[in-house]
Order: sequence, then structure tokens, then C-alpha cells
Amino acid sequence: MSVSQQVRRERDFHNQWAQELSLEELKVRESFEACTAVENRFVLGQMGDLAGKKILDLGCGAGETSVYFALQGAKVYACDVSEDFLKVAHRLADRHGVKLETVQLDTGRIPYREESFDFVFGNGVLHHVDLGMTGLEVFRVLKSGGKAFFIEPLPYNPLIRVYRKMAAAVRTVDERPLSYRELKQIRPLFSSFEHREFWFLSLLIFLHFFFVRRWHPGKVRYWKKVIEAAGEYKKMFSTLKKADDFILDLLPFLKPLCWNTVLILTK
Repeated sequence: MSVSQQVRRERDFHNQWAQELSLEELKVRESFEACTAVENRFVLGQMGDLAGKKILDLGCGAGETSVYFALQGAKVYACDVSEDFLKVAHRLADRHGVKLETVQLDTGRIPYREESFDFVFGNGVLHHVDLGMTGLEVFRVLKSGGKAFFIEPLPYNPLIRVYRKMAAAVRTVDERPLSYRELKQIRPLFSSFEHREFWFLSLLIFLHFFFVRRWHPGKVRYWKKVIEAAGEYKKMFSTLKKADDFILDLLPFLKPLCWNTVLILTK
């Protein structure tokens, strides 16, 4: 299988998805401010004041993250393999009164100069791409002292493995979660490589989605529903999140069983 074949499959899949979206369903502020948006809230806390910062949103999708960063005063450059997703991102930016610079990716190279960005952000991107090439490119475009943040699913939890099999229809055929060992391949490039895990007992919400709400993972994207339905689950999630924080602090060897990890890479 060639890289170009994989890129074409990814582009076709995401173009089709983009054509099914409406702007009304895209949650911009909720993606960072909902109680269940724990990974994005953590990243935002690490970034600090975004006014005037140059941010690359790598694999921007429909643009919710790009638009949110722009609303905070950042200069945002949004990249994606899907030209139709980029069109949606522009329409979403117009709807919220902000501007984005966008570029379509068709190779592993990021089309910006060395040391261009204060931050690089990617949500669910690394497990779709050539990790080694992407790591080198992220390092190249980051300013000295700049940081990259990547939110990635982990492969170890049996519940999540079952969920992923059931959700095959709403995922691309080439993607798979990356192990810690694989993710750490890019560690030598950066002066600092840290990670923080989220969603341990909180994953019980997925069981509620399936058994109580009767939402099948092959038809409903749970990772979107946890944001869209955050208000309904605020009390439940708050209790589970407190339990997660206590348990993972007490028993850190359980962290690999979390749903997601956030990588913090410093140049």
C-alpha cells in the first residue's frame, strides 16, 4: 500500500463526511468549554493567553478548534487532507466572524517555513499519518521553545477495542490507535515529551449511550456526543471525573487503560 493510496482513502472518507455536516451541529465553544471537553480544556490551560499567537491546527476537520482559537485572538492556520472539510471550516469561521488561513495537505510535508508557529495542535491526527515524517515536520515548523499538543486514543482498554470494532463504519480503514512505544518514537526530536491521560471510569458514559440511549457506535460518533450531550451528563461526568483523578493519582499504572492521552511536546 502506498502513502498516496492511503491519502486518497482518507480524503474520500472525510470529504463524504464533510458533505453530510451542517453548520448548526458544529459546537465551537462547547468543544473547549463543555465539562466533558477535558482534553481540550487541559490543552487550553497549558497554552495560556492565545492573543497574537500563531497556531497550526493540523488535521483541522470541520474547523471547530481553529475557530475557537481564532476567537481567542490567535492567528490560525488550518490544514487538512479534505478540501471539503476546509470549505466547511471557512463557512464556520465566517459564521463566527473570524478569519482562518487554510491549506490542503496531500503529502506528509507541512507547507510552512521553519519556526513559523508558537503552537501546533492536532486532535486524533497522529494515528492517521506517518508518525516519523509528521514528527519531523512538526518540529521543523515550531518556533524554538514552542509546543505541540496532540490528543490521541490509546489501544489498551478492552472496552475501547470493542467500541472501535463496533464503530468501524464511522472510522477510516487505515487508522489504528498508537501504543506508547510507537508514540515515543518522536521523543528524541523534542527537548520535552510529556503526556496526560483522560477518561478512565468516565468511560461508563459510553455504556449509558449504548444500553440506555440505544445509540449504536456504528451510527453515532460517541466522541462527538460527549460534547453535544454534556449538559445532560454534567452531574454524572463530574462524579466520574473526580473518581478518575483520585484513582489515576493513586494508581498511575492504570493510566494506559484510559481512552485518550494528550501529548505535550516542547521544541
